[in-house]
Amino acid sequence: MKNRFLFLLLIATTFIFAQDRLTGRNFASRSEVIGQHGMVASSQPLATQIGIDILKKGGTAVDAAIAVNAALGLMEPTGSGIGGDLFAIVWDAKTKKLYGLNASGRSPKALTLDYFTKNNITHIPPSGPLPVSVPGCVDGWFELHNKFGKLPMQDILNPSIKYAEEGFPTTELIAYYLQVTINKYMKQYPNIKETYTVDGKLPQKGDIIKNQFLANTYKKIAKGGRDAFYKGDIARESAKFIQAQGGFLAYEDFATHHSDWIEPVATNYRGYDVWELPPNGQGMATLQMLNIIEGYDFSKIPFGSAQHLHIVNEAKKLVFEDRAKYYADSDFMKVSVNDLLSKEYATERRDLINPDRAGTFKAGKESNGGTVYLTVADKEGNMISLIQSNYRGMGSGMVPPKLGFMLQDRGECFNLAEGTPNSYAPQKRPFHTIIPGFVTKDGQPFMSFGVMGGDFQPQGHVQILMNLIDFGMNLQEAGDAPRFEHIGSTDFTGELSTGKGEILIESGFDFEEINKLIKKGHKVGFGGYYGGYQAIMYDAIRKVYFGASESRKDGAAAGY
Repeated sequence: MKNRFLFLLLIATTFIFAQDRLTGRNFASRSEVIGQHGMVASSQPLATQIGIDILKKGGTAVDAAIAVNAALGLMEPTGSGIGGDLFAIVWDAKTKKLYGLNASGRSPKALTLDYFTKNNITHIPPSGPLPVSVPGCVDGWFELHNKFGKLPMQDILNPSIKYAEEGFPTTELIAYYLQVTINKYMKQYPNIKETYTVDGKLPQKGDIIKNQFLANTYKKIAKGGRDAFYKGDIARESAKFIQAQGGFLAYEDFATHHSDWIEPVATNYRGYDVWELPPNGQGMATLQMLNIIEGYDFSKIPFGSAQHLHIVNEAKKLVFEDRAKYYADSDFMKVSVNDLLSKEYATERRDLINPDRAGTFKAGKESNGGTVYLTVADKEGNMISLIQSNYRGMGSGMVPPKLGFMLQDRGECFNLAEGTPNSYAPQKRPFHTIIPGFVTKDGQPFMSFGVMGGDFQPQGHVQILMNLIDFGMNLQEAGDAPRFEHIGSTDFTGELSTGKGEILIESGFDFEEINKLIKKGHKVGFGGYYGGYQAIMYDAIRKVYFGASESRKDGAAAGY
């Protein structure tokens, strides 16, 4: 049986490698995009063009990012929208400083942990009214715009309003995601058909999609600002709808919402300062993994070798146990960020890794869930790393009538066990999977990047950074190189790991190295979720931007 598996593995690996990859060791699917005055990278070509147009009109990187995000909420509602949350890291060229924004929403004030206990609910469901938390995206737009914007919000939202009214052709990938999600939700929840179908039919590739409801909502936001969303009819209608469906989100939850400007956190990896946002997101897992991996000399460890995959996946397993136990809304964390990010703690954890055998790990000592990612740079040297999501693709299935968007299901990420940092509580931010990344070197911006995709995101961040720093790949190649994902760690909702988990690998890895990995005790399979990558790199000497985008999606980077 084992020999048969290895034979099939060899055939699959050899066949897909021949079909998917270019010649030699260069994994790049295309060249990097290079521009002097500005750069936009997103998962939708039309949205990327909108961002470039905003930059050419004199808009800042933040203006363009908001415009791109608004377009993605229309064109890629399977991963984003104003019913969800937002996180961003901004490099401001004037102050030469990074700024972090947490624009995630909180749980309903009227919903308590007792409700779940009394109703024998052990896990918040992924759809329906119960997982809906306050959408933070729109407030995030205005916080960013007030601090770093230049153009009027009307000019920023106009391109998306026009596309929503006149229509846009849907891509093959998004049409597929829409068909799967709409078909499921349309049977369960109201207002799906009216909002997301084309004359009552599931969208097909090339179909022209319109969303007049969303156009009207964007017009209200452009005219009335963030209060039009949080203190007007949009908030009232959303709350009324959720409560009619049996949920708890109230107008007061919208009206009292606010985003927070926060300090990004960093670790130095081989001379590069890698920046993430502190919890309630999982960006710190990237930094913890890098701290562990830094102890190995990858100048002597080839890309794709069994040793490479073993070290990175063992580091991931160690860090994700910490993630499950300690990460939460920062107001509720019991362990300090500094302790978890210390190099000393990383050494303690690294010592647990057996170089020859896959391990099963638990969290260290306490004393110590569809998304879009986009990035923009402008001619003044400003850069923004922005990630935005409804969670689980389109979100909760809850579409308030005639507003044109779906509300997120981020509340599913709470733990319903009592007494953990991420235990459910009213007016609390849930654990978040979405993380923007940024890299500086010698006090200068080096790269704005992200890899959307749930639990994969810290793993994706680490793989991109290692591809660039350890393996010398260029920006596009770093994203196109084959990826791997470890699954089966203890989850932030409280689900415990049951062993060593499994490493899922993409085509492009050498069969002999996979075999060595199996001999180390790892379970290896195919079919992982490898996320969506975008990045902009800045060359401070030649003063040019390099852009890269995800070849596994509809990714497009453009500069001018």
